[in-house]
Amino acid sequence: MTTTSFHSPPPGWQPMEPALSVRQVLTLERVLAGEPEVVAGAGQLDRPVRWVHVAEAADVGVMLTGGEMVLTTGVLLAGDETKQAEYVQSLHRAEAAAVVLGLGRAFPAPPEVMRRAAERCGLPMVVLHRPFPFAELTEEVQSRLVRRKFAAVSLSESVRTALTGLITAGAPLQRLLDEVAQHSGCPVVVTNLAHRVLATAGERPAVDDVLRDWERIARQAGGSEGDGWIRAELGGRGERWGRLLLCGYRGDAATGRVLADRTAEALVLHRMLGGGSARTWEEQSAQSLLTDLVSGVVPARQLLPRARAAGLPVNRRTFVPLVVPGGVPGRLERTLRLLGLSGLVAELADGATAVLLSLARDQRAEALTAHFAERLRTESGAPNAVVAAADPRTVWEEVPAGLREARHVADAVADSSAVLDLPAVVRLRDVHLRGLVRLLRDDPHVQSFAERELDGLLCEAGQELLNVLRTYLATGRNKSRTAQLHHVSRPALYRRLEAIQARLGVDLDDFEQAASVHIALLAHDAQQG
Repeated sequence: MTTTSFHSPPPGWQPMEPALSVRQVLTLERVLAGEPEVVAGAGQLDRPVRWVHVAEAADVGVMLTGGEMVLTTGVLLAGDETKQAEYVQSLHRAEAAAVVLGLGRAFPAPPEVMRRAAERCGLPMVVLHRPFPFAELTEEVQSRLVRRKFAAVSLSESVRTALTGLITAGAPLQRLLDEVAQHSGCPVVVTNLAHRVLATAGERPAVDDVLRDWERIARQAGGSEGDGWIRAELGGRGERWGRLLLCGYRGDAATGRVLADRTAEALVLHRMLGGGSARTWEEQSAQSLLTDLVSGVVPARQLLPRARAAGLPVNRRTFVPLVVPGGVPGRLERTLRLLGLSGLVAELADGATAVLLSLARDQRAEALTAHFAERLRTESGAPNAVVAAADPRTVWEEVPAGLREARHVADAVADSSAVLDLPAVVRLRDVHLRGLVRLLRDDPHVQSFAERELDGLLCEAGQELLNVLRTYLATGRNKSRTAQLHHVSRPALYRRLEAIQARLGVDLDDFEQAASVHIALLAHDAQQG
C-alpha cells in the first residue's frame, strides 16, 4: 500500500523534531568525540531517550522512571562482579533506554560481566574509549529534549486553535478532516464502533488504497499501532462511539500522536456543538456515496471499496435501487432495520431519498421491495406514498444506471400521486407517457410546444383553470372524480371545462386534441419541476 504526501502543510503548523533515540544520541558530535562503541544490545538502539541521567550508585534503578540514558564511570562497581551484574539488572527493571560507561581508571576495558548481563537483558551498553565530560552530553541531549517538549506543546495548541476555529465557523466534518489530511500527508479515516467508515480525507488514490484493504485494516484497528498507523478513540462522558485513524503517517510518531489526539478532541467538540450524533455522520457518508453513484462522475468500480467499507454487503448480491419522493431518511432506515434488510439510505438534492438495497442472491427482490413499500405506507401513515424502483441489478457497475432510472420514475410520478391510484411500488413501465415527457422536458421544441398549447391558461388569472385541467386529464377525463377532488358541483365543473376549452380553442371530448393538451401539460409541469 502506498500513501502520497501533500506538497506543503498549512501555515503555522510545524512538525516537531524527531524523537531522540539511542542511535541518534550516539551520532551527536560531542558523543563521537568520545569514540563510542556499542558492546551489547545493538538490536535495541532505536529505543527513545526520554532523559539523560548521571549516576554511580549501584541501586540506580530506584531513581529512574523509564526511558533514561544512564551515564556512569563505574567507580563504585569496580572489583565487584556481583554489583556489576546487579547494576545492569536494576537498569533493565527500571526500563532504562541505555547505559553509557566511560572507560578510565575504574574500567580500562569493557567489563565482561556487565556486557554479558546487558546482552541477556537486551539493554544497549555503550563504552566511551576517550575521556569525555558527561556534562557536555547531558547539556546537549537535555536541550534537545526540552526544545522538543516545547515544540509538542506549540504543535498541540496550533492544531487545536486551527480546528476549533473551523468548528466555530460552522465548518462541516469533511472540512476538518481535509485540514488534518493536508497536514499529515496521509489518509484520515473516521469509523464507528463497528469499523464502518463514516468519513475519509486525503488524496483520492491513497484513500482508495486504504479502503480497498479495509477488511484487513478493520480487523487490526483495535490492536497495536505501528508502521505509521495511529488511532484515537472518539467519545465522551464514559461512552465511546467511534475511532479516528491516521493511515500510514510517515512523520515522527509523536507528532502523529499529537495530530490524532487533537483531531479526536475537535471531532468530539464538533459533534457536541452540532447537536448531532455518530449516526448523522453515517447519513453523510451514505449521502456522499449514493450521490456519487447517481451522478456517474466517479466510475462505479472505484466506489466499490467505499461501499464495502461503509458496511454494504457487495459480494454476490442483488442490488435494488429505489427512490422515495419526499421520503424521510430516518424513517426509511428504521423500516430497513425492522425488516432486517441491508442497505444505504441518503437524501438527494431534490428532496427525494435514495435507498440501495443489498439482498442475498436467493432472496426474492420484487417481493421484498413490495413488502418494504407497503410497510413504509403503514409507518408513514400516507396511503398514497410510493416507492420508485428500478429493476434489480446483480452487477455493481449497473447500480448507477439503476439509481438514475429509479430517480426518473420518482420524478415522473411526483406530481401525479395525489390524483392517481398508484401501486406502492412504481417502475418504469408504470409511468408510460409521463415518463417519456419527463425525459424530454428540457428539449426546446417540447418547451415551445407546451407554451403554444397552453397559452390561454399560463397567465396568473388562468392558474385555477389550469389546476382543474390537470386533475381532469390525470383522472382520465372523469368528471365526477374531478368535481369531487375540487369540491365543486358537476354544473360548476362543466362551466369551468367550457371556459378552459374556450381559452385553449380545443374540444376536450376529441381524443387527439385532449391528448395533445395532456402532453403539453405534462411537459409544462415537468419543466416547472
